[in-house]
Amino acid sequence: MWKVPRRATAIAMTENIALPLYRHSLERPDALALSVNGRELSYRELATLSRRIAGCLQTIARTRRIGILASRSLAACAGILGTAWSGGTYVPLNLKLPQTRLIHLFSTLELDALIVDARGVALLTPEVVAAAPRTILVGDDAHGIPSAEGADIRSFSMLNNQGPEKPADITEDHLAYIEFTSGTTGVPKGVMVPANAVNHYLKVMQDWFCLTPDDRAAETCDITFDLSVHNMFLTWYAGASLHVMNPLQMVAPARFIRDRAITSWLSVPSIIAMMRQNRTLEPGTLPSLRLSFFCGEALPAGTARAWAKAAPNSRVENIYGPTEATIACLRQPVIEPIAITPNREIVAIGRAYPGMAARIVDSALRPLPSGIPGEIALSGAQLARGYFGQPELTAERFPLIEGERWYLTGDLGVEDEDGIFHHLGRLDNQVKVLGNRIELEEIEMHLRAASQSDHVAAVAWPLSDGSAKGIVGFVSGSALDENTIKDDLRQRLPSYMVPSAVHRVGDLPLNGNGKVDRKALLTSLDTGTAAVTENAL
Repeated sequence: MWKVPRRATAIAMTENIALPLYRHSLERPDALALSVNGRELSYRELATLSRRIAGCLQTIARTRRIGILASRSLAACAGILGTAWSGGTYVPLNLKLPQTRLIHLFSTLELDALIVDARGVALLTPEVVAAAPRTILVGDDAHGIPSAEGADIRSFSMLNNQGPEKPADITEDHLAYIEFTSGTTGVPKGVMVPANAVNHYLKVMQDWFCLTPDDRAAETCDITFDLSVHNMFLTWYAGASLHVMNPLQMVAPARFIRDRAITSWLSVPSIIAMMRQNRTLEPGTLPSLRLSFFCGEALPAGTARAWAKAAPNSRVENIYGPTEATIACLRQPVIEPIAITPNREIVAIGRAYPGMAARIVDSALRPLPSGIPGEIALSGAQLARGYFGQPELTAERFPLIEGERWYLTGDLGVEDEDGIFHHLGRLDNQVKVLGNRIELEEIEMHLRAASQSDHVAAVAWPLSDGSAKGIVGFVSGSALDENTIKDDLRQRLPSYMVPSAVHRVGDLPLNGNGKVDRKALLTSLDTGTAAVTENAL
């Protein structure tokens, strides 16, 4: 008797992150999708370019990992979309990486191809090209395509017009991207983020904030910072337009927001402090904004209030989450009375997103009751797969707790009696000074009050045998002198927490993600340039 064959177990699928852009290219083909470096592309034009890139990538697919050595450019955006369209995984590569680190990443990642813009082309030395994947796609903004024996290097304009009509079908465990973050050992960690985690984030945010095709979102971040994923893909999810800011525009963002009538903004809070210092954040100056998100650093309450007054038509949200939990997974609306972290004067990080859970655990991974500080642990639909090529570290940072997979953030936090979570700083920002354990974020809170400036930082220096001999403070935009600030701090802090020096600087150094660069501050102390900067004012 003929038998009906047994059906194979169904493979769970998820939506390709490029699919919303494809749909909008059919429904609203002439609508603006992207504005970058003086160029404006409709949804039809951006989809066409992404499809051409995808067609090339599919012909060479092996690992399906594609390096993106580009940022704040059409090549970066189209390269990311083309990679996703092809069913691949994009890997942002920092344009500031030294040549040896770049070559090491090439050997580790086994990329199928590399996509570069004008800045990326400048890094293609003979040594880099020799280590890079054979296929290198160059954005049309680049001048002069290098040649190398055995390498297939071509510009976007040279690509075949054919490509897959729609984004590739993918399974729910497909990796959307691998984002490299700094590691405490000095070795970067490649965080593997699956597409279903990104899709969960996008759905939750869209359900809450309802972006529309009329919205105009700013891209404030390099693609090596995962806040860029929010800016790009939530915009295209809604059929809105993305307006990419170059580094010069980031210096004076208020003008960009007004000129482009930006309605949706996401950045680190340091941007607000810089704007207040430059006196470009006055009440009512940002009327076009209706959504304002801040993430990546503590959001001082005074800073949040200043932004809310400047953008009176905007909802302001403090969102929190590490790369390992896909962009952000807790939120706290900034509404009066503001939920403020006790003894910190910063906005709370709030409650977990739907489908996510947060708890405070001790060193034995046991949950702690409200009011008791411990490590913030996260679980749920947005967790990353782990770290690329680092199974031991993955097992350590993503343990099973009571049969459920969690991520240990390395952040110190506490849950209050109302179920609101508060961020108390990094566990690795707890330092010993003359035998006393202190948290740098606590000193910074008092330093903001004493200096009457939001743009401050504190570092432990000099270090010796795991302990610091003292604390050094840095203040930007304060009219007060060092002695006045220190006298105020003596009224607020025990003597061992009062900075031995407070340097007044023109601007605090920021890293590529827009956060205060503590390593640069320590270098300035080690080299003696901190005092030079102070005396120059």
